Amino acid sequence: MRLVFAGTPDFAAAPLQALLDAAPDIGAQIVGVLTQPDRPAGRGRHTQPSPVRQVAQRHGLPVATPTSLKGVDALAPLADWQPDLLVVIAYGLLLPQPVLDWPRQGCVNVHASLLPRWRGAAPIQRAIEAGDSETGLCLMQMELGLDTGPVLATERLALEPLMTASLLHDALVARCCARLPGWLQALHAGALHPQPQPEQGVTYAHKLHKAEAQLDLGEPAAALARKVRAFDSWPAAQVRHAGAPLRLLGAAQAETVAAATVAAEAGASGAAPGTILALDAAGVLLATGEGGLRVPELQFAGRRRLPAAEALRGPGLGPGDRLGA
Repeated sequence: MRLVFAGTPDFAAAPLQALLDAAPDIGAQIVGVLTQPDRPAGRGRHTQPSPVRQVAQRHGLPVATPTSLKGVDALAPLADWQPDLLVVIAYGLLLPQPVLDWPRQGCVNVHASLLPRWRGAAPIQRAIEAGDSETGLCLMQMELGLDTGPVLATERLALEPLMTASLLHDALVARCCARLPGWLQALHAGALHPQPQPEQGVTYAHKLHKAEAQLDLGEPAAALARKVRAFDSWPAAQVRHAGAPLRLLGAAQAETVAAATVAAEAGASGAAPGTILALDAAGVLLATGEGGLRVPELQFAGRRRLPAAEALRGPGLGPGDRLGA
């Protein structure tokens, strides 16, 4: 089974390594890798190869980094490698029909949701933001539509109440590493049969934008907590405080706050959204439009991420003070 692997970020790098480790046992050979071109990364913005390319280079695999897969030149690597199957995980480029048609067994994609829910670019974050109780992985036969292809296999994962996007990312990567080699072996043997996606239940996980990170603390605490957890890795939920961004991070949760507690701890008959109601080892408890928002970690501009109590010690903020003002 001659495989070409197409992927770019960390989410794809670990499964590539898992396939390399399992290749002798499943009768597979990875003959080439497609990934995005090297780009600036890190604080110094130095040009770096993608995580997938780094894995490929460590194993001496041939790598191609096209900026587009359109045109005759895009097929040149596939013509050289002659794959039976193209395996795609978070590659970042659309595959036109000539590429989809090239491998003998077509192209398959591992998508981080239970399709047809959360087709698109940000399924991990959107599942948390929406308050889903379950998510998972789908091995899908690729076609031209956006994540519309028939599903070959699924792996379900309960979405824990306080799971952040980074924790869910890592959990799904681990499941992908465990399942992918067996899935591909079964597919090659003809043991997996594509099932069309149902027409009902389609949702789209639209790409994340920095503007979404700006929170309105007048919203209900439950919705805000989901956003903090969903945006924990990027773009990081934030409010403006003293004219500068203040990031709210970690496994945030909503808490019921009685009016008497608000008055006693905030020192007012009614606490405006953003008012600090309590501050302890569990984090900072903020008044919102409905209920209290418990945030365990904060990050002021130009400073590192810290437990909330430690982050607020420098500015000298405590119960009764207001964040976001």
